[in-house]
Amino acid sequence: MQSLSQTILDYIRKHELLKAGDRVGVALSGGADSVALLRLLLELRKEIGAVLSAVHFNHRLRGADSDDDESFVADLAQRHKLELHTGSGEVAAYAAKKHLSLETAAREMRYQYFRQLLREGRLNRIATGHTLDDQAETVLLKIIRGAGGRGLAGIYPRLSVSSCQPSSLQLSIIRPFLGTRRADLEAYLVSLGQTWREDKSNRDLRHMRNRVRHGILPRLERNFNPAVREALAETAELARAEEEYWEKELARVLPQVWQGSGTEGVLNISALNNLPLAQQRRMVRAATECLGLRLDFQHVEEILAQSSNRIATTVLPDGWLVQREKDALRFARDSGTPEKSDYEYRLSVPGSVEVPETTSRFEAVLVSGNATEGYNPEDLLDRRLLAAELKIRNWHPGDRFWPAHTKVAKKIKELLQERHVTGQERKLWPVIVSGQDVVWVRGFPAPARLRPGTVDDKAVLLRETALKGPV
Repeated sequence: MQSLSQTILDYIRKHELLKAGDRVGVALSGGADSVALLRLLLELRKEIGAVLSAVHFNHRLRGADSDDDESFVADLAQRHKLELHTGSGEVAAYAAKKHLSLETAAREMRYQYFRQLLREGRLNRIATGHTLDDQAETVLLKIIRGAGGRGLAGIYPRLSVSSCQPSSLQLSIIRPFLGTRRADLEAYLVSLGQTWREDKSNRDLRHMRNRVRHGILPRLERNFNPAVREALAETAELARAEEEYWEKELARVLPQVWQGSGTEGVLNISALNNLPLAQQRRMVRAATECLGLRLDFQHVEEILAQSSNRIATTVLPDGWLVQREKDALRFARDSGTPEKSDYEYRLSVPGSVEVPETTSRFEAVLVSGNATEGYNPEDLLDRRLLAAELKIRNWHPGDRFWPAHTKVAKKIKELLQERHVTGQERKLWPVIVSGQDVVWVRGFPAPARLRPGTVDDKAVLLRETALKGPV
């Protein structure tokens, strides 16, 4: 049977992730995946010819536990005589400022630090411990949220940071473990007697990825396909190859269809309509990405309908308009479109807060035991499934919600379209967020999965009331 180190070496060579002389920073959180990455690359460094160091970013999200992780990493680097690069950031504050989930904010800040190290020339590769399990979770999450080929491609073995250079010189973030199961890495560490740090937040079911990891995927393995993780990872492999083909094809055809300056652009309708539908969709996406727009499926379909049905105008996000002009679609910003007024407020449980943008007050009321019988169950949520502090904000593009009595989760944009909510009212429509999940949307029943299970469960009543006077 092939050794784990040989399996990893084969994967590195297949995807050309490392070469002799590379200065590789091992992204070391202290968790099992990252510690296994360090130990395996230490085993392989003579054969590969790479120079290793350790990289750690402290997210400052878990108080003393975060500092203990950093100390563990420092001790490990010192034991193996490796240089250690350390960075830190206030992720919670960054998440609030940028209106991001903690998970997304942490990833953004961590990768900003990685790119900084690469661009400063201290390293030319950073290796992360993403596993086959991470790949399967990512693909399944993409499917749940809705994805095309690009989304199904999941996590790439190599993420280039300097695309303007020849591929051999590109700075990049690499993932040598995408073909390896997490359980195999843990077994490897146990065989070495190597300890690692456990992050308690990885068991927090308020995070969607954790619900996929600990709930959905195990059920799929038991009831449908014992190799479902491998199947999802293979789907990503196939999708990546498709995307690589389309990337070359788009680069060849796009100049025949699109002319743009970055602030405006023109799409040739005749040239577009002569293409197969799959290529039309990709052309529209590629063209609008030149303008800094990332469109969802519905927007792409509206633009294609405009190209064939002579619809005069299509409204896109961020104040962009598409105007039909004879045989062309012109993309430009609508100078008269007001900017969206984002807002966000903290709501303690229990607690209340006034929101001037909606001229209303929001309350989170604790209800215990049989007292829940006096309330509409569609307004109650299980206390154990909510964060200690919630956030009230306007909905953001991409937000999803699963109201009770419906078959699937939908984008909030679609829910509001079905209710014919428009204009400024739509822009300011309030939602309540727990962690990264939307748990309440004005006018819609609470998700069935968040309702109290028994009369003995403590519940939270979320309600909105109009302010009686000026705020």
